[in-house]
Amino acid sequence: MRKVWVFSGIGIGLCLSFVALLVVGTFSAAAGLAGGAGGGRAVGLAKGAVPALYQPLVQKWGNLCPAINPALLAAQLYQESGWNPRAQSPADARGIAQFIPGTWASHGVDGDKDGDRDIWDPADAIPSAATYDCELAGYVKKVPGDQTKNMLAAYNAGAYAVIKYGGVPPYRETQNYVRIITSLEESFARPVGRVEPSRQAAGAIYFAQKKLGTKYLWGGNGTPEQGGRFDCSGLTQAAYRTVGIELPRVANDQYNAGPHPSRDELLPGDLVFFSDDLTNSREIRHVGLYVGGGYMINAPYTGAVIRFDKIDTPDYFGATRVTEEGAKALPTDLPEDRGGA
Repeated sequence: MRKVWVFSGIGIGLCLSFVALLVVGTFSAAAGLAGGAGGGRAVGLAKGAVPALYQPLVQKWGNLCPAINPALLAAQLYQESGWNPRAQSPADARGIAQFIPGTWASHGVDGDKDGDRDIWDPADAIPSAATYDCELAGYVKKVPGDQTKNMLAAYNAGAYAVIKYGGVPPYRETQNYVRIITSLEESFARPVGRVEPSRQAAGAIYFAQKKLGTKYLWGGNGTPEQGGRFDCSGLTQAAYRTVGIELPRVANDQYNAGPHPSRDELLPGDLVFFSDDLTNSREIRHVGLYVGGGYMINAPYTGAVIRFDKIDTPDYFGATRVTEEGAKALPTDLPEDRGGA
């Protein structure tokens, strides 16, 4: 687990006063942030959201046509495989982009120009995913409405259905797919301007601050059988569950539950993450709940208690401003690594 400096010398009663002052003060100082948000589509990628190995491919091919952008392409790939290049689904969808062999035969491209179209090779599969998206966008380009949403609907339900209904068809599965990918897009995009403050942050902090002084438990979810103890991601999951937001159990999946404010834009309630690899969100191993003033509520490691700790350490990775839509968009049934082709 991560090494941190303990914020010591404060009793639990004073701790609660301390966090209240931080929350009020930080929100007051940031009261004007929401109104200053910039417009336009963000096409840059959030720091570390795409594994460094694949980021150049996603950045390049995500600009292939106007209907897609790097963040949208990243959202699709994450939703399909969780960045696992050896993923294989029960339906025999294969690789990082989860192509069915029949679809690959028609739409796979030799992205790295090595003379081979390899469904398992991200250097071919990522360009193929972008190319397929743009082909679909071309099929539905005359359909009224949002070009990107129509493209996503065509990806899920087929171009004919989009043309027939004059836009996203009234299929629940297709409408959910469009919503999920456009919500995940926000998680992978580098924000343009300020990120809107979270409405549920105060409730999450209220829950977490009541756990100050509780002993840490690896794998702890706070159940009675566990003596109400938590580990880091168990605490953040439980805190947001009290305000109606269901986060994934694992820290590196929680990173994708919303947009990513920069260090100087943090607000109370943001999740803050830590990793030994600052280029890859899939390597995140620790999470805390920011309370302002450079501090988080932290369930640090075995033998310690839930406490305040500083966030400014060399392993600080970044932050996420949790949103309900962002959390709902996260995949829960990613395909497994099933071995060879």
